[in-house]
Amino acid sequence: MSDTAPHSSDSPDSARASERRTVYPSGVCPPAEPLWPHFLTGQEDAPVRVLLVDDDEFMRRVIAQELLSDMRIQLEAQAGSVRDGRRLLATHEFDVLMVDLRLGDGSGFELIREARKLHRYCEIIVISAMEDDAHVMHAFELGATGYLLKHAWLQSFAQAVLQVVNGGAAITPKLARRLLTRMNQHTSEPPPVEAPQREVTLTTREREVLRCVARGCVSKEISMRLGISGQTVNAHIKNIYKKLQVHSRAQAVSFATNTGQL
Repeated sequence: MSDTAPHSSDSPDSARASERRTVYPSGVCPPAEPLWPHFLTGQEDAPVRVLLVDDDEFMRRVIAQELLSDMRIQLEAQAGSVRDGRRLLATHEFDVLMVDLRLGDGSGFELIREARKLHRYCEIIVISAMEDDAHVMHAFELGATGYLLKHAWLQSFAQAVLQVVNGGAAITPKLARRLLTRMNQHTSEPPPVEAPQREVTLTTREREVLRCVARGCVSKEISMRLGISGQTVNAHIKNIYKKLQVHSRAQAVSFATNTGQL
């Protein structure tokens, strides 16, 4: 008879191991964890629709593969020129336009302007090798909410899409750091805020919605906080944009703060 005792399945180590993992029968898959909180934009049954315009075929393929691998995003169409990009803008419904600035037959700035005319409330992410301040600031002035540098580390194209549709901004970390440094180099005395050239009056409800936006809330969170539907929230935000004559949530919050609306 062997003096070696068999290992007990009731030992403390095996008990702890069974707590750490659940063994499923052959052919049975464990339940999938939710990818995304239910109140955020970008769900498997309602993915974020994206148009991609870049004349660099290799870069376009890299970005497309990353977007296609995320079930929260639906790549609607791709183009490699200003001409084809205009056709996509006119024939597709989309939530986010990702566009290079340097295209073979023109500038991506043209497509940003066109997108703002046809789809005022879409989000725009610039993807470019140009990182000089003039191009970056001009893109933001035209209404872009993201600027990603090609071949930069520490960034995700899919994550950038999800950030902008949920009220955030997407900027390559290296670029964001440089812009912050530039801001810190200005004089500590801020320039006086010019008085607005127009009378702007927001309703009480519009102010409540804008305060929620300023706290970083997305539309679904605002509807839950204020007890109104998501459609009503979006209608208020559109009215706010129209009254303040702005193109993004960040611009609306900035203008309303500077003019005493918040």
